[in-house]
Amino acid sequence: MECVIHEMITDVAGVLLAGGKSRRMGQDKRFLSFGDRRLFEHGLSTLRSLLQYVSIVIAQDSPFLSANVPVLRDVVAHCGSLGGLYTGLRETSTPHVFVAACDMPFLNVNLIRYMIGLKEEADIVVASWNSRIQPTHAIYSKRCVPVLEDMIRSRQVKIQDAFQHPSLTVRLMAESEVRQIDPEGRSFLNINSPADLEAARLLYDDAMRS
Repeated sequence: MECVIHEMITDVAGVLLAGGKSRRMGQDKRFLSFGDRRLFEHGLSTLRSLLQYVSIVIAQDSPFLSANVPVLRDVVAHCGSLGGLYTGLRETSTPHVFVAACDMPFLNVNLIRYMIGLKEEADIVVASWNSRIQPTHAIYSKRCVPVLEDMIRSRQVKIQDAFQHPSLTVRLMAESEVRQIDPEGRSFLNINSPADLEAARLLYDDAMRS
């Protein structure tokens, strides 16, 4: 069998959003044990295997343990994931970023690579799964920065609202398109509660045994 070696991607930076409050979890989910490492390290490892430049964005008042990559604090406080996206886009030098949440342990390298391949089609490349847009598993171009700045000034902090802005174009991946690469949509599975964590651990254990 021929071994295919992919070069590291240099024109898209990885941004791992790790500034959540973990309210439903009851403890800081970023550092929960998940398999053989901490939860956030699963997504970080996937991004680092594919992208040359990767950073983690945290809230201004959030502590963070060493991750061996740049850790950026939100440029603007109290704007949730939109603030993290804005910080990652503003602080990176690449024309695009791939953004993922730190509580998504099943990121799929092939799906991320496919989405990156679509980046010249639009300012935002985002997938739909279970009839829901997945804004924290998406590609964003630098053209989004002024739009996000306007949204922050008006305290409009839902990332999805940027998709409707007339100055931006969006490439929406349908669920059928996603299924060709990630049939069960595990890429978008995120962990918000103890029940989510238990279910995800079972999936992880099953995958390790198979």
